[in-house]
Amino acid sequence: MASYELLAAFLVTTALFAYVPGPAMLYTIAQTMARGRAAGLMAVLGIHLGCYVHIIAAAAGLSVLFQAVPWLYLAVKFGGACYLIWLGFSMLRARLNDEATGSVTISQKSAKRAFIDSIVVEVLNPKTALFFLAFLPQFVDPAAAFPIWLQFLILGVAVNIIFTSADFVVVLVSGLAAGRLKRSALAQSVARRGAGAVLMGLGLHLAWQRS
Repeated sequence: MASYELLAAFLVTTALFAYVPGPAMLYTIAQTMARGRAAGLMAVLGIHLGCYVHIIAAAAGLSVLFQAVPWLYLAVKFGGACYLIWLGFSMLRARLNDEATGSVTISQKSAKRAFIDSIVVEVLNPKTALFFLAFLPQFVDPAAAFPIWLQFLILGVAVNIIFTSADFVVVLVSGLAAGRLKRSALAQSVARRGAGAVLMGLGLHLAWQRS
């Protein structure tokens, strides 16, 4: 692997990227506020697992396809954007029957849905693939004993764990607010619609970004 100095720089830089508020944090907050803490945690897990698709792709060099084939990048980007918009629209039109019934089964379904949605959202986010392609090579040492593909995997897993820790903290904090909102049906309605608007906004932002 790279030198200890380079690895220290890698860890510090990754932590800065991870704990600065960004789209992933907004997404997990939206899921938590709309569906509860359990769903928020499952959303974090879904993003974490979906990210491994991009890590493996970066290690295998497949992420280069997004730079070599522009239409493929655009297709994946718009697919992910449309999915986010659809998720947000679904939250906006959903009724607050989960909290009204107090059913554990419904709560479990919400958490499972957040988990599946989050995997799809992350896999369909080409920005993640390009991030790994641009970020990881700066900390890969071609002269190291480990092959380059293995260094990509190790560094990618480390990045994913650090980013997941940041999302986990965000869910715990926003989960406290979501717990208080359960006392008011009106507050729940506002939170769910606000979360839906955030997801739709993220989808539109992804669709309109040029790169």
